[in-house]
Amino acid sequence: MTKPAEVSVRPGDKVSADSHSLNELLEIQQAAFIRDGIPDAKTRIDRINRLGQLLLDNEAEICAALNADFGTRPRDVSVAADIAGSMIDLTHQRRHVAEWMEETNVAKLQGLLGFKQRLRHDPLGVVGVMGPWNFPLNLTFVPAGSAFAAGNRVLMRPSSITKTTTELIARLAPDYFSIEELAVVTSAHGNGSDFAKLPVDHMFFTGSPEVGASVAQEAAKNLVPVTLELGGKNPAIVDLDTDITEAANFLADARMINGGQVCLCPDYVFVPESKVGEFVEKVIARWTANYPTIAENSQYTSTINAKNFNRIVGLIDDAVELGATKQQVIPAGEVLPDADARKIPPTVLTGVKAGMKIEEDEVFGPVLTVYPYRNQSEAIDKINSAGHPLTMYWVGDDNARLAHLADHTRSGSISGNDFALHLVSGGLPFGGVGRSGMGNYHGRFGFETFSHARAVTVSSLPLSFAESMSAPFTKKDVRATNMQVKLWKFLNGRAARKSAR
Repeated sequence: MTKPAEVSVRPGDKVSADSHSLNELLEIQQAAFIRDGIPDAKTRIDRINRLGQLLLDNEAEICAALNADFGTRPRDVSVAADIAGSMIDLTHQRRHVAEWMEETNVAKLQGLLGFKQRLRHDPLGVVGVMGPWNFPLNLTFVPAGSAFAAGNRVLMRPSSITKTTTELIARLAPDYFSIEELAVVTSAHGNGSDFAKLPVDHMFFTGSPEVGASVAQEAAKNLVPVTLELGGKNPAIVDLDTDITEAANFLADARMINGGQVCLCPDYVFVPESKVGEFVEKVIARWTANYPTIAENSQYTSTINAKNFNRIVGLIDDAVELGATKQQVIPAGEVLPDADARKIPPTVLTGVKAGMKIEEDEVFGPVLTVYPYRNQSEAIDKINSAGHPLTMYWVGDDNARLAHLADHTRSGSISGNDFALHLVSGGLPFGGVGRSGMGNYHGRFGFETFSHARAVTVSSLPLSFAESMSAPFTKKDVRATNMQVKLWKFLNGRAARKSAR
């Protein structure tokens, strides 16, 4: 085992992470963190800049790798989501990190009286980032940028399912980072479970709830705090007086982003009962116009692998066998689903009922389930019975019915009339609740996720709390204690009377 004291890896040496084991990489970063101390703003900004430069310098090669991993994935999707999409938050972190990291004086007046109170925003140390396959760069580089802003070192493990992309990033990373700062881990270092066992200072995971639970269990053995960004069946509700054409076009488009392989895609939609037929007709029309061909269409994203292809087709078949109705967009002359190309036609399911697998499973593919509703309470009851989603879509005005929906459900976020716009706001968090995750990031929320809020107090008060709370307790101490009880009884009683008015 390489000992930290014996390791001398400096920026510019271009040492690959493959030269070391997982534990060695962790020791190298831990030793560097202790040796160098807390980084200043200039160092943090430089690291964020290099993270963005890695993406921008190698855009063409990255897009080609993503296309190879998926089978078919449009360059426009890869740029918008994994490259430009990452730059939005990296830029926000870079612009604000100097402000966020400043020590805060939280009690100026009390400080003048002799009770100084300050709040530091200290880095945790070494952060482990585990990414998924659907957006393998955005969902690793963005949390890594937040971790850098907070002053940490990063061990990054992109998904092994997108093997070509992960190997490319692992090869490129040493041109931009010392492994003391950022080490990209591949399947050559072991599987995801091995990575989850590392005693890092914080573990960040994006993926399925099932794997997330396993990561949390492994991290708990080392008392490592975790942030879990998980999936969930995201509902959508079309309001009573919403234009059906606009609603259908929006949800048809949102369902098909990245071939439906997004944790934020709408999974099922509630439509006013009298408008269900028109809604389905409009969705099919939108998909027919958008995808005149599918099998050989380079703009139609393939399902990532055979396992997921078979799973999605199986969900559709199971629903139909149990009585659901499917409507699909299959261009003339094409045979779909196509297992070789891993292309599944856009599909609408109606008549879905309890007992069908698609009622329980997150689809993560080009399938939209449509339910009728007569009053909002029906939709709310259905949503609440399915667990807390990562997001919830509202199609309609910002009105009292939206407020009622928000008050009577739980979800990571609510997105009205467009696809997940909270992702592009530096002022809003991204994260789930319950089964859809714990913790959040983006903007300052990401900085705080990877920071420790460290209290500092310095007293020059004429009285000592230590002395007053330790024996012997004099008559003066007893009188002071009794006065505290009497004071708090008065204040609490007054507050209770005020709230009862």
